[in-house]
Amino acid sequence: MNKPYIILVGAGGHARSCIDVIELQGQFRIAGLVGCPDEVGERHLGYEVIGSDNDLCDMIYQYQYALVTVGQIRTPDVRIRLYRYLKQTGFELPVIVSPRAYVSSHAKIGEGTIVMHDALINAGVNIGVNCIINTKVLLEHDVIIEDNCHIATCAAVNGEAVVRHGCFVGSNTVLTQLCEVAANSFVKASSIYTGHKGL
Repeated sequence: MNKPYIILVGAGGHARSCIDVIELQGQFRIAGLVGCPDEVGERHLGYEVIGSDNDLCDMIYQYQYALVTVGQIRTPDVRIRLYRYLKQTGFELPVIVSPRAYVSSHAKIGEGTIVMHDALINAGVNIGVNCIINTKVLLEHDVIIEDNCHIATCAAVNGEAVVRHGCFVGSNTVLTQLCEVAANSFVKASSIYTGHKGL
């Protein structure tokens, strides 16, 4: 049976990391990338930028699956806009998990989320839609990551912590057990975050 095609919406550095995960996972064939109009025709790791956002309404007739591959640091707004547009247009947004990651069978992951190499997602974790769980992230038991969050490389989120929607949690950050990160927060790299629920 032929693998289905997927288009990657975003043509920057994060897209190249996503390509590596998707190739290793082997569930989809990458049809190409969607970028800015002036990027059309460029190639990234052997894949062509086949169109811009304006072409997505036509691509739905050829491709069933898409993934938002724009990165997220200061704001999730671009990723949210693209995710909503892809949904409205009719694309399916799969969960992509690197075969080098560990995801507990007792964890839940929302559509359009990617789990990168060597991440560890433990029992009871609940991850929302359109999230980036980046390389070597640790999510301990019963953690909640709401929609449209980016947990950056090597961050550790300890048991029962909650990260509300739209957050960026920087590389090497430690979120202590039971802490809660308010919606749309930016937690800088190498922080130790201890804010507890209700405080």
